[in-house]
Amino acid sequence: MRRRHPMPFGAEYLNDGKVRFRLWAPKAQGVDLCLASQEPLALSKLEDGWFELVSYAAADSRYQYQINGQTKVPDPASRFQPSDVHGPSQIIDAAAFEWQDEKWRGRPWEEAVIYELHVGAFTPEGTFAAAEQRLDYLADLGITAVELMPIADFAGVRNWGYDGVLPFAPDNCYGHPDDLKRLIQAAHRKGLMVFLDVVYNHFGPEGNYLRTYAPEFFTARHCTPWGDAINFDGPASRTVRDFFIHNALYWLEEYHFDALRFDAVHAIVDESKPDILTELAQTVREKFGADRHIHLVLENDQNAAHYLTTLASEREAGAKVDQQNSPKLYDAQWNDDIHHALHVLITGETDGYYCDYAEQPVRHLGRCLAEGFSYQGQLSRLRNNTPRGEPSRDLPPTCFVSFLQNHDQVGNRACGERILKLAESNAVKAALVILLLAPSPPLLFMGEEFGADTPFLFFCDFDGDLATAVTEGRRSEFARFEKFSSPAARASIPDPNAETTFTSSKLDWRSLDVPTHQSWLSFYRDLLALRRNTIVPHLQNLSGRSATFTVGQSNSLAVDWKLANNVTLTLIANLGPKFVTPPAAPAGRLIYSTIEGMTEKLDTGKMPPWSVAWFLHP
Repeated sequence: MRRRHPMPFGAEYLNDGKVRFRLWAPKAQGVDLCLASQEPLALSKLEDGWFELVSYAAADSRYQYQINGQTKVPDPASRFQPSDVHGPSQIIDAAAFEWQDEKWRGRPWEEAVIYELHVGAFTPEGTFAAAEQRLDYLADLGITAVELMPIADFAGVRNWGYDGVLPFAPDNCYGHPDDLKRLIQAAHRKGLMVFLDVVYNHFGPEGNYLRTYAPEFFTARHCTPWGDAINFDGPASRTVRDFFIHNALYWLEEYHFDALRFDAVHAIVDESKPDILTELAQTVREKFGADRHIHLVLENDQNAAHYLTTLASEREAGAKVDQQNSPKLYDAQWNDDIHHALHVLITGETDGYYCDYAEQPVRHLGRCLAEGFSYQGQLSRLRNNTPRGEPSRDLPPTCFVSFLQNHDQVGNRACGERILKLAESNAVKAALVILLLAPSPPLLFMGEEFGADTPFLFFCDFDGDLATAVTEGRRSEFARFEKFSSPAARASIPDPNAETTFTSSKLDWRSLDVPTHQSWLSFYRDLLALRRNTIVPHLQNLSGRSATFTVGQSNSLAVDWKLANNVTLTLIANLGPKFVTPPAAPAGRLIYSTIEGMTEKLDTGKMPPWSVAWFLHP
């Protein structure tokens, strides 16, 4: 089976063996195609800023566009950049790859157990091919979805991926596009979905040539943390919107990804109707329909619950909507609220954004478990006491991705410490027993399953003044923390541009030979097996308002979920260092406990510190 996503831009193979080169360059007076070892060929100027040329060109040929006879630039829709962001693009005949996974239709969302990884730091080799060799390990662990941090081409040989500038080109430091396709195909053979993190809120600071010939990609009407916003709602925004919508379709169709995770969509400013997030989701749903399971996941600091409801077209039609079986705009959102509440509970940290959870963290946690977001319109101290979030109680718990670690929560710490460096192991285990067995889909960050000792630091590979600015900016971010209040302390923060910062962030797989790490791996594997066999069968077609929570004395908590098949799932937890009376008596069959003889201990009216019990009953 062969797959190629047709696009209105870029280098597209035609059925007669020719290649159509198409560039949107409204600021350019002329555009030439520069193929290796050939004289420049002029593209015809069309309407609305488009330039086009149809010519014979061999697969794998390298090419650039020359703007106004001067600046040579890569194709913004390049499918591959073998010489990095400033070099020529390479023609890729997508249909040349023979797929063998035509029977794969994905997996239902309720089965999702997500494993986030950075391709470069996941293995010593740091390539797609090396990651493929670890798929059996992930499947055996109980993972059902592998999520790749952004892979769009970025400047240099190491980067988190959020500085990508050529969003259609897998970065060459990870391998050839066919290597990525082989990774995805191998994952499907093992029953694993593959997710991709995409960035539609900005372009990276190096290698983006769009302002040279298409400044309409940006607008000064809106401002973002990275400067002028991407133009999704101003003059000429139709082409900009199509560029990103096709990017989503391209990864899902040409590479057969199963899901996309959209980075920091709160930084996308769009006042049009429908906004770009709504139009993109509607286009994806209409394109793929019910042929396969396609999942769309948001990161959204605004807790905008309305994106997690059914398709706007169905709601606006006024018809009665089946909330459980109708397609959603987006399947889920990363739930920072639940992470922050748990982090405050087990570490005691209340700096920065944790200040919003410093008071009654158990209540924040209970609300997340029962209702999705904790902030559903409440005032946020961090945001100068302005409201944050929308009501989420009407949404099922499967709309919220839970985690104790991810690339942000580890890597955005000054020294990239993982949770076991910050909290006692018994507290961490209690938090994980809650996250891994609760109805919401859990996400693991690479290495946490074996208690990795390696940090995950912020790293990049810039040069000159940009490198200096990034390093100084990174260190100045932590000046408000007492630990880094002095210049000398801030200077100790690892330099993002140093190669050692990247290499120290690579997972040390040799640690799996150490009993302590083996114990953690067994702990995760056992919990995920219990989730798969006992919890997941009751997660189909869940509705909102299906859970309630009770906060007891000290840090005790009880939550009840009404699941499918007339089953009730109950959590009872003591998330503190003292013995407490649980807020609810146990009911039903005990399916997991962190302590031996849990039922007897409850009969005495006390739960030990950092203890958790789960019950299932009709």
